[in-house]
Amino acid sequence: MMEYLLDTNHVSPIVTIGHPLREKIKNKQKAGETFSIAVPALSEFLYGISVLPRARQNLKEWKRLKKDFNFYNINKLDAEQSAKLRVTMRKRGWQLGIIDSFIAVIALRNNLHLLTTDGDFKAIPNLKIENWRDD
Repeated sequence: MMEYLLDTNHVSPIVTIGHPLREKIKNKQKAGETFSIAVPALSEFLYGISVLPRARQNLKEWKRLKKDFNFYNINKLDAEQSAKLRVTMRKRGWQLGIIDSFIAVIALRNNLHLLTTDGDFKAIPNLKIENWRDD
């Protein structure tokens, strides 16, 4: 079975009932696939859904769904590796944000497939990336 790590742009649609990505993830979960969220992406996601006009509905739906996901905390080693990755990418001409660097480090350390629309991740060696967003 595959384990996926969701970037914020793949977490956000799950609170929208009927969204195609939500349905795809739910079907894959029923088939035994595992989906996880890095804690920095969780913070970014919660902020994003909390400032929208339908914040109350979004947060209520998230409260119902969050039990279906695993979460990866960050630790000292992740912080060190994140900084190192950002320096390496900068030397190659890529600017990688801090949250994205934590997501990448967690995906690499745990051999996870990262679901994202963010092109910045493409330059990171050995990172397995997929994009399930068709919108």
